[in-house]
Amino acid sequence: QVQLTESGGGVVQAGGSLRLSCVASGRTFNRYVMAWFRQAPGKEREFVGAVYSSTVYTDSVKGRFTISRDNAKNTLYLQMNSLKPEDTAIYYCAARRSGVMNFDSWGQGTQVTVSS
Repeated sequence: QVQLTESGGGVVQAGGSLRLSCVASGRTFNRYVMAWFRQAPGKEREFVGAVYSSTVYTDSVKGRFTISRDNAKNTLYLQMNSLKPEDTAIYYCAARRSGVMNFDSWGQGTQVTVSS
């Protein structure tokens, strides 16, 4: 497992942008599949997207959100553009070793609030 620390959340108006960061401990960051999840009030946690050798996204964020990673800095990013009120949630980064099914390392979360 790795320790994950998110930052970059905040309050933004609809149509605005935010960039989240997630810094991981350890020296094997490049061996991990990294992902972003989110949980809105009263809803279950939702997969946003993931990156390893390629990236995948849930349909609701395609074309608006971009996931990237800098392996030299042990950092995962989530660039969020054209934000909507329904994007309001706590955003979590998560990690799993390649070949392992479940994400077993989680950050503490960062709040993103999009006002209309």
